[in-house]
Amino acid sequence: MIEFNPKEITFENIDRFYIKSSLLRFLDSKKEVLNGDLLDVGCGEKPYETLILSNPQITSYSGVDLIGGQEYKVGVKPDFYWDGITFPFDDSTYDSAMATEVLEHCPDPQITLTEIFRILRPDSPLILTVPFIWPTHESPCDYYRYTPFGLKYQLERAGFKNVEITCMGGWDASLAQVLGLWLKRRKMSKKNQKRLFWILKPVIQFLLKKDRVLDEYSDQHLITSLGAIAWRN
Repeated sequence: MIEFNPKEITFENIDRFYIKSSLLRFLDSKKEVLNGDLLDVGCGEKPYETLILSNPQITSYSGVDLIGGQEYKVGVKPDFYWDGITFPFDDSTYDSAMATEVLEHCPDPQITLTEIFRILRPDSPLILTVPFIWPTHESPCDYYRYTPFGLKYQLERAGFKNVEITCMGGWDASLAQVLGLWLKRRKMSKKNQKRLFWILKPVIQFLLKKDRVLDEYSDQHLITSLGAIAWRN
């Protein structure tokens, strides 16, 4: 498996480069709000465990994933599983929670957010990310894409307060991401892909350098993905 390098666009990562690097930047910039016992919801193979544990305020990290959600690498598995409805935890068990790129896979996201709210202690944070410009994936279990308004509504409806939404990527980054996805995921020969890579790489680098993220509540705004922090008061 090729490791992802968030600092360099390569032929292998050009389709994932911006969404992965922007997600890592968001988590790294917000990790200091996390503390105590943390639950990673939809943890998969726990790609962000090391980053989160670099925060000295975290005392424990646990991951929960959907039953039958995916296959895992040898030696890597979630600490817990859930049926998509009820987490196997008592009320007010955790001090912090995170959920990266999982809410779009939940048939009823309100149930998931309400469950996260339930298992958090008072005054605990949730860090959450969702994609906006991204192909359908893990089919058929890919149900939603969120605007800033929809994500804020869902979080507040579940009981969270002080919701802060962050747009990750504007018009230029959106075009860069689509170009990378087109290059790697549209059916074409590997030979043509590699030729086009050397043409598109400087274009993508230029777009990402020029990208400007508008206010999350701007109208006529194109975004690559969203990040959010919300609090269980």
